[in-house]
Amino acid sequence: MREGLIPAVLGTVVSASAASMLGSKYKLAATGLLGFGLAHIVLGCIDLVEHRR
Repeated sequence: MREGLIPAVLGTVVSASAASMLGSKYKLAATGLLGFGLAHIVLGCIDLVEHRR
C-alpha cells in the first residue's frame, strides 16, 4: 500500500463528517474536526507525491 494513502483517506472521511455537522449546534467542534481532516489530507498528499516510486 502506498505511503500516505491511509492519512489522505482518513482525512477525507473526517472532513466529510465534520462538514455534515457544520449546520448543527456543534459548529465549533465541527470546525475543529474539519481543520484536522484537511490537515490529514494535505499531509497524506505530500507523502503520496514524495514517494511516487
